[in-house]
Amino acid sequence: MNTLWMRRSLAVGAAVCLITLSPQAAGKRVVIVQTNSAGDNVHLIDPVTNKVMGIIEGIEVSHGAAVAPDGSRIYVSDEAESTLDVVDGKSLKVIKKIPLSGHPNNIAVGRDGRRVYVGIIQAPGGVDVIDTASMTNVKTMPTKGTIHNAYVTPDGKYVVAGSIVGKTINVFDAQTEQHAWTLDMDLGIRPMAFAANPDGSTKWIFVQLTGFNGFAVVDFATRKEVKRIQNPDLPPGKATVPEGSDPSHGMAVTADGKTLVVCSRLNNYLYSYSLPDLKPIGGAELGGKGAGWVTLTPDGRTAYVANPVTNDVSVVDVRSMKEVTRIPVGYVPKRNTTGVLQ
Repeated sequence: MNTLWMRRSLAVGAAVCLITLSPQAAGKRVVIVQTNSAGDNVHLIDPVTNKVMGIIEGIEVSHGAAVAPDGSRIYVSDEAESTLDVVDGKSLKVIKKIPLSGHPNNIAVGRDGRRVYVGIIQAPGGVDVIDTASMTNVKTMPTKGTIHNAYVTPDGKYVVAGSIVGKTINVFDAQTEQHAWTLDMDLGIRPMAFAANPDGSTKWIFVQLTGFNGFAVVDFATRKEVKRIQNPDLPPGKATVPEGSDPSHGMAVTADGKTLVVCSRLNNYLYSYSLPDLKPIGGAELGGKGAGWVTLTPDGRTAYVANPVTNDVSVVDVRSMKEVTRIPVGYVPKRNTTGVLQ
């Protein structure tokens, strides 16, 4: 068989499979899960219509959210009860409240869906490890400082947790659930995002820092900060927005690895940077206020920015970096995430 023909056939076949397995074709639903940190509900946004498509009730002071890889469940950290709340992906009903070791902040789900990792902000801190089969809290991974946000690296091999008061990035091996390394920094660790190498391994951690309107770049292999980038200055005539506890809070990388989007609360903008050169390529002025977090659609074309001051979500076209609409949600929306439900 002709080798070139075979390669072309495989490429076409792969493209067909991608089309066939899209959420719309498979009867699944891409959703934006938006928590409301001063309310008792969580809003689900349809990224096709940019309308609220469902509401999860009965979770007071929700913080972080994550969707199971198979779309069967939504996990939400519940600050009022210090639990991880398990939500059925079809009925949107809470089916289990799992007690945590302390007051939680943000969460992440493992790539295989077997574990949920919950950042514990209450002293002494740590990352609680939730077994999703038994729906139990099986252990707490100790950290240097209490934990604000927990993440799983794109390859699923590491759990990364940031401490504000400890000013540390804590890294754990996801397979062994043992400490791998810790990086001490000069400022508190706020949101993070990740860039991957061609082989899928983690190249960089992008780190937002307390009091800094921008982000640091940490080389994952050398475990060192390699640069620090400040968000652009506002255009003449534009004023900063004083609301919000941190100048820059919320980041995401597009699925193709070519663009980093970064919230600036101080400027009330969503900025975009090209990867890997980290050059600023655009900025969307937001109609809503607060710019507290951002998530992207799977195709990377649309960003959803939580606005805790105006109780809405800004929808930004990433290519043009323009806000196209705002969606009213609950009280003080902060963390959001993207997932695919059954």
